[in-house]
Amino acid sequence: MDLPPLYFHTFLEEQWDEEEEPKEIETVLKVVPPVYHQYLDVFCKVKAEKLPPQRACDHHIELEGLLPLVGVIYSSSKNDSETLQAYISENVEKGFISPSSSSTGAPVLFVKKKDGGLCLCVDYRKLNAVTRKNMYPFPPTNHLLTVFDGSNIFSKIDLCDSPFTFNEEALSQFQILKEAFTTAPIISQFNPSLTAIVETDASDYPLGAVLSQVNDSGKHPTAFDSCKLLPAELNYEVHDKELLGIVWAFKH
Repeated sequence: MDLPPLYFHTFLEEQWDEEEEPKEIETVLKVVPPVYHQYLDVFCKVKAEKLPPQRACDHHIELEGLLPLVGVIYSSSKNDSETLQAYISENVEKGFISPSSSSTGAPVLFVKKKDGGLCLCVDYRKLNAVTRKNMYPFPPTNHLLTVFDGSNIFSKIDLCDSPFTFNEEALSQFQILKEAFTTAPIISQFNPSLTAIVETDASDYPLGAVLSQVNDSGKHPTAFDSCKLLPAELNYEVHDKELLGIVWAFKH
């Protein structure tokens, strides 16, 4: 049954933490399908950053033997190290993890996401090798199929770190920005008597450059350019792509 928006706002005010900002509540109302609005409290960011209450039983990992498990420390780039330190600081502050002086440890590494972000992975293979397995029977496949009998709609909801969707609204806003950056008063005509500033940037797939000058009203762009990287150039390291962007910009 569809309920009026007022009900949803009242529901959120009752269920969500007082620290939650109204702006975020409006965002969640917008991105969560209406059919799931009765479960909006599970999308509360403030609650997601807190540990659940302690239950009657604690989880234990039973090991076959008490040998210390020491993993290899993988080398990491400056960016990976900074990301790891930020991850540790954030989760220590939340109480999700705590400092330890244990003789057992597992190495960590980062895997690059499709959106360019980094996913932290922990190598628990040595721990898994000595973990005592829980023996319990799996339900037969035909029993599982019987449970889903008559179902024809399956859904998966994932709003955490969800990829950006370039929809009609985003396209409209992009066109507004594009027009603003290519018309006065933001862009200006090139003046040979003024000093020119060339700024470049390189990402995974394209190169970009901006030619700017400083006049009485401040710094203004005079030209923009961009291009896609060639297949061989896609394999360049980050610093090589940045240098390539500088060379390419001066050639154009």
